[in-house]
Amino acid sequence: MLQPTLESRPAPGPTRGVALFCHGGTVANLEPPRERALSLVRMRAIEQYVHGTCGERGIGTYVLRYRMAGWNGPAADAYSDVRWSLDRIREEHGSDVPVVLVGHSMGGRAVLRAGGDPQVGSVCALAPWTPPGEPVAHLRDRTVAILHGRGDRWVPPSLSADFAVRAQRAGARVARFTVAGGHTMLRRAHLWHTFVRDVVLAGTGVAPMRPDVEEALHRPPPSGLAVPL
Repeated sequence: MLQPTLESRPAPGPTRGVALFCHGGTVANLEPPRERALSLVRMRAIEQYVHGTCGERGIGTYVLRYRMAGWNGPAADAYSDVRWSLDRIREEHGSDVPVVLVGHSMGGRAVLRAGGDPQVGSVCALAPWTPPGEPVAHLRDRTVAILHGRGDRWVPPSLSADFAVRAQRAGARVARFTVAGGHTMLRRAHLWHTFVRDVVLAGTGVAPMRPDVEEALHRPPPSGLAVPL
């Protein structure tokens, strides 16, 4: 039976918070993700940057490798794997260490779906694949930070725009930003990396939220849901 796996980098000292990184995938695929799949390579690069800049501040990081590369309809396999990962993190760190979920594309959908977990205070969704009707009620009182490329042709930014409006109406604290570039997060890569770093530091309580995100979170709707970077 296939099992998800977690690649971990512990904090050098006491763990003050944990970030779980979840890569993209496809609509339907029952095969395991390929080792050199671009979605996995990019998520590892972001995780490495966050650990390199935040590890000394007490942030441990994990990269989830799914059992299967696809979402696979009602099975929602990536979401199930995120829930499994949260249980493993609790086993290792207890239930008091704050967790920030970070996901790209299909991983963005998975972490948003899992954002109602009691240990999760913040979700960072990068170009998330959020089909119409994706649930939002469980995100009430959660902080959701979304970044989406304006030129994304794989996952239209209109999907995350609609999701952000519905999540905000459901009681989530939502800030959504747009950036030049497409789905791969390669253009202006450092901007994507630093955005994630800052959301992780704030979501774990290690640092205040950076000013532009904090301002967007408090703008009257819907003005904080389409902020250009």
